[in-house]
Amino acid sequence: MAKRRKPISVDEPLCHADHPRPISRRDFIRQGFISGAATILTGGVFSLFANPREAYAAVSSDLDALAADSGCQLGGLSGAAKVPFICFDLAGGANLSGSNVLVGKGDGQMDFLSTAGYNKLGLPGDMIPGISDAGATLLNPSDGDFTNSSLGLRFHADSAMLFGILGKAGSALTQGAIDGAVIPARSDNDTGNNPHNPLYGIARAGAEGGVVTLIGSRNTESGGNSASPAALVDPEIRPTKVDRPSDVTGMVDVGNLTAILSDPADVTAVMESIARISHKKMALSGVSPGINVTRDEVVKDLVRCGYLKSADIANRFAGVSVDPAADPNIRGGIFTAAEFDNDREFQKTASVMKMVIDGHAGAGCITMGGYDYHTSNRFAGENRDLRAGRCIGACLAYAALMAKPLMIYVFSDGSVASNGTVDNSQPQGNNELGGRGKGVWTGDNSSTASSFFLVYNPAGAVTPYNNGLPLERHRQIGRFSADASVVTSSSPAANNVNLLVNTVILNYMALNGDEGQFTTLFPGHGLGNIDNLISFGNIS
Repeated sequence: MAKRRKPISVDEPLCHADHPRPISRRDFIRQGFISGAATILTGGVFSLFANPREAYAAVSSDLDALAADSGCQLGGLSGAAKVPFICFDLAGGANLSGSNVLVGKGDGQMDFLSTAGYNKLGLPGDMIPGISDAGATLLNPSDGDFTNSSLGLRFHADSAMLFGILGKAGSALTQGAIDGAVIPARSDNDTGNNPHNPLYGIARAGAEGGVVTLIGSRNTESGGNSASPAALVDPEIRPTKVDRPSDVTGMVDVGNLTAILSDPADVTAVMESIARISHKKMALSGVSPGINVTRDEVVKDLVRCGYLKSADIANRFAGVSVDPAADPNIRGGIFTAAEFDNDREFQKTASVMKMVIDGHAGAGCITMGGYDYHTSNRFAGENRDLRAGRCIGACLAYAALMAKPLMIYVFSDGSVASNGTVDNSQPQGNNELGGRGKGVWTGDNSSTASSFFLVYNPAGAVTPYNNGLPLERHRQIGRFSADASVVTSSSPAANNVNLLVNTVILNYMALNGDEGQFTTLFPGHGLGNIDNLISFGNIS
C-alpha cells in the first residue's frame, strides 16, 4: 500500500529531491520558502480621494519657478496617461500552457494538439480540448468542448487559474471588453537570469506615475524575480520596493505635521517654507553656477528637488487616508475582509493594482513564489494557480470599478510537464482543489513554456489590430508542435527571452496607439516585421 502523503499547503515551501538545496534569494522564492509575507507590495492606496489635483491648489508660484529652474518636475504626471500595466512574475516555472491557457498549432489556439501532446500538458485523453464535455463536472462554464471563451483568449474549461480570475472579475467584465494573447516561448527553468521583466521597456514606452515611475515587489534591479533585459535598464527609474503598508504611506509622509496641524493647507505651507529655507541656505553657501558643474552643485540640486517634491506631495496628499484596508472597493469588496486580512498575496495585489490603476505608478510587477510545483501530484499546482488567478482577477475587477483600461502580463521562468499519471485526490487541508483527475506534474520542461497577456477596455470592445490576420492568429503569437513543444522558429519571441519582452512592449505600445514609435524608441529590436506580432489596437 502506498504511503499517504501529507497534503501540501498553498503556502508551504516545495522541496524537490532532484533540485539542489536553495542557496540564493531566487531559489527561495521559486520554491516558496519566501512567501507573500515578505512581498507585500502596496502603493496604489493614494487614490482614496477623488481627484487630488482638484482637492488642493498647486504649490506657490515661487516654488513652481524654483522647481523649473532646478529641472524638478512637480505635480505628478506631465503628459497623457498611458494604459496601466501590471505583470505577474510566477517564480519557479508554472504551467501556463494547455491546462490553463490553450496553445495550438499554426492556426491559433483552436488548432488543437495531439492527444499525446495534451497528455504532456497534464490533460488526460478524456479532458482534451475539442471533444464533447457533456456530463463532465468542470470548474468553469464550457463552450461544450472543454474550452472557455469568457475572456476572449481561450482557456481550458477546468483551468484553476481561470476559475480564480472569473471568481473575482467575472461579474465586472462585459462581453468583448477583454481579450488577450498567448506567446509560446521557451525560457530556462528555475532561474532568475531569464530577462523576462518588461518594466523598464514599458516606462520607455511612456508609462509614468504621479508619485513613482515603477514599482516592484522585490528589492532587485528589475523589481521582480526574473531579470530585466540589460539594454533596457535605466538606473534612474529603478522600481521602488515597498513590503508593508507603512512604506506606502511613507511615500507621501509629512512626518507628524498631520498630527499637529489639522488643516492640510497648513501642512503644505510648512513644507513650502522648508523648501524656501533650504534653497536660501544653499544660495548663501557660496557655490556659484558656472560652465563646469561641480559634484557639490549636483548634490545640492538633488536635495533642493527633494524638498520641493516633499512640499508638492504634502500639497496633494496631506490629511488624506492612504490605508489600503480603508478602501471599501477592495477590503469588503473585491476581497472579503477575511481574505484581505489573512492572505499576504491578496494584500500585495490589492496595493499594487490600486497604485498602478489609479495612476500613481506607471507600471508594477507582482512576484508570487512557489511555482516550481512539479511535486508528483496535481493539487499543489492547482491551488497555486487558483490563487494567482484570483490576484489577476482582482486587478481586472478593480480596473472595471475605476473604469480604467489595463494590460496584465503573466510569465514564469520555464515550465513543467506530466508523465500522464492521473491525480484523483480530493481537497484536503487548506487546499480548495484536489487533483481533479488531471496529470501530475513530474518535472521541469522548458519546451512547454508560454506567456500570456490580457487587455481590458472599459470604453468598448478590444479589437484586433488591423494587419489582415484572422482573429485566432491575433490571440496566439507563434505556435506549438502537435506534441506540445514550442516551435522555436514560429516567432522571434519563441527562443529568445529578450525578444519576448520586446514583443510584449510592442503590444503595449499598440494599445496606446504608439506602435509607430516602436522602432525609434527600440532601435535594433530584432523583431523584423512588427505588424504581424501585434494582437490588438488602440484602447487608450
